[in-house]
Amino acid sequence: MATAILDLEISQLPPEIAVEERYSKALVLIRLHGKPIGQALFPLVGGRIEGSQLRETLMNAVGDRLWKDWLYDTLEWDERGPVQAMPTATVAVCTRDRPEDLQRCLDAFMRLPDDGQEYLVIDNCPATEASKELVENYPKVRYVREDVPGSSAARNRALREAKHDFVAFTDDDAVPDPNWLRSLLQNFSDPRVMCVTGLIMPLELETKAQEWFERYSPHGRGFYRQVFDGAHCNPLIVAAVGVSASMALRKSAIDSIGLFDEALGAGTPTVGGEDCELFARILRAGYRIAYEPRALSWHRHRRTWEELEKTLHGYGIGVYAFWTRMFFINREFSVPLLAWGWLRHKQIPELVASLRKRPESVPSDLLLAQLRGCAKGPMAYFASRKQFEKIPEEVISQ
Repeated sequence: MATAILDLEISQLPPEIAVEERYSKALVLIRLHGKPIGQALFPLVGGRIEGSQLRETLMNAVGDRLWKDWLYDTLEWDERGPVQAMPTATVAVCTRDRPEDLQRCLDAFMRLPDDGQEYLVIDNCPATEASKELVENYPKVRYVREDVPGSSAARNRALREAKHDFVAFTDDDAVPDPNWLRSLLQNFSDPRVMCVTGLIMPLELETKAQEWFERYSPHGRGFYRQVFDGAHCNPLIVAAVGVSASMALRKSAIDSIGLFDEALGAGTPTVGGEDCELFARILRAGYRIAYEPRALSWHRHRRTWEELEKTLHGYGIGVYAFWTRMFFINREFSVPLLAWGWLRHKQIPELVASLRKRPESVPSDLLLAQLRGCAKGPMAYFASRKQFEKIPEEVISQ
């Protein structure tokens, strides 16, 4: 059965939660004075849970975090440091032939506080005019068509088109929370922070595929702010940093770090890996990346099992394509050891547990799809580079 998604303020809980009876469970985002501080998953009986039981469940889920954040609020202490003035940003969403998702995302943009930000829709190699026609209904949004295929090409076009010094990216299948943009930008008070990522929660858990995606490969990275420093962490292991579906960049980083690698990403043979590669480059250059759970966004996971298999297959390709680039171009010769460690300590044990039908083990078809993707990753990267070299210069320079 499906899981209801709830968004609750712990200081103002209702006397009872009632949802449709088809929901057997509820996943709750727990907030304190609007700030996300935790989540809880609990069963529902007849679509209901009584208030006292709900409060106990949520209090146990957040633990000491509740009192820590309450104390910070009381003392008006912010770990991000003082913000003299809110920076002005360009907000960009890259899309391709998903007008339903795009409309949901643009509606969310219109609920963001107006701090003078501009909005861009980068339409990547569209097959129809549907996205362009949709954007015409949003006077604040500027439409840009990018004919070089791939999400990296689309993001690079957004960076070139942006009028402001900070560029926030989201995906068309994500729905930013009203405080998303401000929360990202407040982390740039540290001049060494070149990138900020945010918390991502599931928009819906209506199908078995969506449930398994959230269990096995969630986009969220927890409820504690973290700062990753290139001087103190391995730049080749960037899973904990976050994902590009909720990300902001300092445009000046382009001068020292460079643009996205257009051989990586959705719409190319590599399918993904472009965010990992950029994160690695930022950390290798000695800069910082902040993960900010206040910057909340909601992601629509793929609804069918076939789409989930394709997604995990693509993740496998993307990670190994990223590592291939780091090995051959950046001369990071520890890559084979990382790949072996992932295979030995995670992928093989998970597959063995699945084949032995152990409780709560990941379905083997998902694991095998990812492994097949890993095997394709290295050749996919070289194929993508070769494909990109054939694109006419006048198209790339648009």
